[in-house]
Amino acid sequence: MNEGELFYGGDDNRPDVHGMRPGAEQGQAGKEVKARPQPVPGEVDTIGANELSFSAEEYLGRIASVRNRMLDQGLAALIVTDPANIYYLTGYNAWSFYTPQLLFVPSSGPMTLFMRDMDARGASHTSWLPPEDIVGYPERYVQRPHIHPFDWVAFALRQRWEVARASTSPVGVEMDSHFFSPRAFRALVNGVPEWRLVDSFELVNWIRAVKSPAEIALMRKAAKVTTAAMDAALGTIGVGVGQNEVAAAISEAQTRGGDGVWGDYPSIVPLMPTGESADTPHLSWTDRKFERDESVSIELAGVHRRYHVPLARTAVTGRPKQELVRLEGVVAEALSAVLDVAAPEVPTAELARTWNRVLALSGLEKPSRLGYSIGIGYPPDWGERTISIRTEDDQILEAGMTFHLIGGMWMNGYGIELSEPVLITDTGCEPFTHFPREIIRV
Repeated sequence: MNEGELFYGGDDNRPDVHGMRPGAEQGQAGKEVKARPQPVPGEVDTIGANELSFSAEEYLGRIASVRNRMLDQGLAALIVTDPANIYYLTGYNAWSFYTPQLLFVPSSGPMTLFMRDMDARGASHTSWLPPEDIVGYPERYVQRPHIHPFDWVAFALRQRWEVARASTSPVGVEMDSHFFSPRAFRALVNGVPEWRLVDSFELVNWIRAVKSPAEIALMRKAAKVTTAAMDAALGTIGVGVGQNEVAAAISEAQTRGGDGVWGDYPSIVPLMPTGESADTPHLSWTDRKFERDESVSIELAGVHRRYHVPLARTAVTGRPKQELVRLEGVVAEALSAVLDVAAPEVPTAELARTWNRVLALSGLEKPSRLGYSIGIGYPPDWGERTISIRTEDDQILEAGMTFHLIGGMWMNGYGIELSEPVLITDTGCEPFTHFPREIIRV
């Protein structure tokens, strides 16, 4: 028995591309799908519908916001492939994003989630979608050189009577999604030639930028996991201790959680550039052992129900070098100045200018951005890929936005990281964690 046979019983009892033409028997079911109204989250009797992280009103509000922006952008439909956006709209959460999956969002009516057949049942376990709106493509389409799952999905959309009514205006696709490949795009272009596929320009991501009170509550829980993970790192680092041992302690704490909150898996592994290698930010670990008077920059995230709260601090096994001490004071001062400025109605560029002014007084500069929007995350990134804190961006801050502000300076042969995950409140800015903004001696 092969892998596919474990999950479906052959072709005889399952509609496939050969029968998915308008007018085929399956088309009658498609007419019924077309006639149905938008399902209400929580009203179907599935595991996922009974265990939602958010209220039905919140999910419906998200869908309405997406459709309003679709209207503003002149889109007849939206194709969502980013797992973070699929989770945001449906609650679906599983490690299935390594194979193609797609949420089809029409201008009105039911959405349809397409995924590998063996994962379709899992969507009923975690999402609020009714089973008739979860469609699995056959196993034989997975990782084949001459066919793609979206070849099948294109016919399935036609069978569900979605193609013609989405042909009046462009259909948006997430061109910059990590999980939307050139082959996936080509399959849709060839499979639905009636459509004019255009970039949606991170439509759903931008809506996610302002968090609801329920989302903020989850991020506060994630911050407790962040605190536990950083405490585990600082409690393990020492002379003669291997980097991998520190990574293991962090990973255990990220999963175990803290203060009564369980931990989800992070989108990025713990990062620990050490010693001379701390002049760059994105190195992970080996079995290299820490030496005396050596610094390490630790960047990690606590996660709860896919909401991420990242944090970075620099620790030293003994006495820090004088150049690090100099950076410590400047970075801490600049970061504090940014937090004092951050508030609703303030442009993000002003945060970057505040940071740059403090650095300039000490003859320093940071070419990379100061920070970015955070929230839901799936590998390989915990950023939302929308708002960046830099002088070229003029986004206006709003209450409910959440950011990772990175006070990182990477010099020649050494570096320092002091970051703050923050919430923009009605009156200012609130950090999610409370670690001292200084080099931590261990």
